[in-house]
Amino acid sequence: MATPAQARTSRLRAWMLEGLSDMARHQKGAQAEPEPAHKGQRWWRVMCLTGVDYFSTLGYQPGIAALAAGLLSPIATIVLVIVTLAGALPVYRRVAEESPHGQGSIAMLERLLSFWKGKLFVLTLLGFAATDFLITITLSAADSSIHLVENPHVPGFLHGQQMLVTLLLIALLGAVFLKGFLEAIGVAVALVGAYLALNVVVVVVGLWHVATEAHVVTDWSTALTTEHGNVLAMIGVALIVFPKLALGLSGFETGVAVMPHVEGSPGDTQEKPAGRIRGTKKLLTTAALIMSVFLISTSFITTLLIPAKEFEPGGEANGRALAYLAHQYLGGAFGTVYDVATIAILWFAGASAMAGLLNLMPQYLPRYGMAPHWARAVRPMVITFTLVAFLVTWIFNADVDAQGGAYATGVLVLICSASIAVTIAASRAGQRGWTISFAVISAVFLYTTALNVIERPDGVKIGACFIAGIIILSLASRLARAFELRVTGVTLDDMAERFVRDISHRRIRFIANEPDQRDVAEYRDKIHQIRADNDIPPEDDFVFVEVTVGDPSEFEAGLNVRGEVLHGRYRVLTLESSSIPNALAALLLHVRDVSGQRPHIYFEWTEGNPFANFLRFFLFGQGEVAPVTREVLREAEPDRSRRPRVHVG
Repeated sequence: MATPAQARTSRLRAWMLEGLSDMARHQKGAQAEPEPAHKGQRWWRVMCLTGVDYFSTLGYQPGIAALAAGLLSPIATIVLVIVTLAGALPVYRRVAEESPHGQGSIAMLERLLSFWKGKLFVLTLLGFAATDFLITITLSAADSSIHLVENPHVPGFLHGQQMLVTLLLIALLGAVFLKGFLEAIGVAVALVGAYLALNVVVVVVGLWHVATEAHVVTDWSTALTTEHGNVLAMIGVALIVFPKLALGLSGFETGVAVMPHVEGSPGDTQEKPAGRIRGTKKLLTTAALIMSVFLISTSFITTLLIPAKEFEPGGEANGRALAYLAHQYLGGAFGTVYDVATIAILWFAGASAMAGLLNLMPQYLPRYGMAPHWARAVRPMVITFTLVAFLVTWIFNADVDAQGGAYATGVLVLICSASIAVTIAASRAGQRGWTISFAVISAVFLYTTALNVIERPDGVKIGACFIAGIIILSLASRLARAFELRVTGVTLDDMAERFVRDISHRRIRFIANEPDQRDVAEYRDKIHQIRADNDIPPEDDFVFVEVTVGDPSEFEAGLNVRGEVLHGRYRVLTLESSSIPNALAALLLHVRDVSGQRPHIYFEWTEGNPFANFLRFFLFGQGEVAPVTREVLREAEPDRSRRPRVHVG
């Protein structure tokens, strides 16, 4: 009988791993039971979920633009809008077509490469995605805390406590996901609606002040002409500083990450969810248009109405330019309401990023064997990401400006990967016009990324730390799970089933054979050798088992077994798998379960250094097959009396 402590531990474990088996079935694709593709939320509601990330950048984007471009901020922002509407938007509309289940451009590029180079490439992109999404959480929480602690109406003890407030906001976000996220879209709709409405008020009032104070425009245009000379020079400088404004592109990757939540049409299927794709395109287009209008208008009024010194570190508009205008022109009460809305949406922007992380990471790392089995469950991953966000916040001291470089790098690398992926997709589809267009867009984003990395190398350094951490932890997890039985299911064809039924009436003996010429002499000599090495009487018969290694970097897969009779007398079971020992162990356990008998399998010792053979197994699915097969069986079946027998001679 379980003790109270054991019962509590069991309940906690069940709560932590809730939904694990459902997620595993969903990620195994073909074995999952398909859900109706039309379920979900209206596209405009899901737009609000991604909008808490995208639209919340209004909380700090005008200030970043003013620091980066100075008087040129409105012109540089127009360049950003052109790149958004003519570059990022067409790219991600195509990504929605090519990858409608939320994996985004990473899934598109994954299909281009196989074996370990493909896995390492995907891990690199996941590192940049982690940089983007995690910095979204920490940067948004840090900026949210600035709006809180710098509001004149908050209690005095909160002033100067930005680090503490930021950590509390991140912890609160983690608590929301631990509780459940079913109501997130409803919360997002309310937050986005209120925040955009308040911004409309601030923009209208700001434009009214610009129109009624004529000298403001004159002073700005005179200073601009004095500083830059002519329009061409202004455009040139705006193009140079544009990479520093890349945070304004942050919502697109999140937009496709939340795509599975978009309602489809009744005729949609899992393979072709046309309604979901149409809804996502509307989502992306509407969000981009709304954001473009706000980016241009807010950069214009903040540049003209706020003194330049206030944008500097320590200034009242640093990281909160629109909040500064709200307090300045609409009074403390409205300013406080605006601050509350900004704090809420910036805090909840992390929810959109957390949703992206929870959608991406469990779809790749556990499938690659590069994360523990529990990484498919939501709650353990929420705790992991929250702790990492704590660490990032502590390293950056909750500084918004310090995190901007890493954020921009993550955003730009993901947009580059998306633009390259759609260029390749258009080329393979024979769409010459789209291929050229996407290639030009790719060149623009590659230039932007390169310039951003040169000017802000800290961003790529931080991204490299995430990549290194993911790769090291992933390989360590893969190594720790090396002897895990990872075959998701065994299917025998009619001939293979006939072989198993026949030998189940006597002692079941298999010979593991590495196929060579597959001639009569190979099988005859192999049987003679096994009989001699193991002193088996001639009346006992055998079935050969031959495994062909496919992609050795794959971790989980189903096993299809085909039976054939060679040279009129030798029965052979052929299998294809990423790992010979795993395939053999899975077959033995399956035969035991269907026949009710413990099968025996016979090997030869492999020549060579044992450590080198283990590395061959780890990387290429081959090597010292006999002892590894036995170890996989030992871990899969702890009861020795039921474990299939392994013989080596």
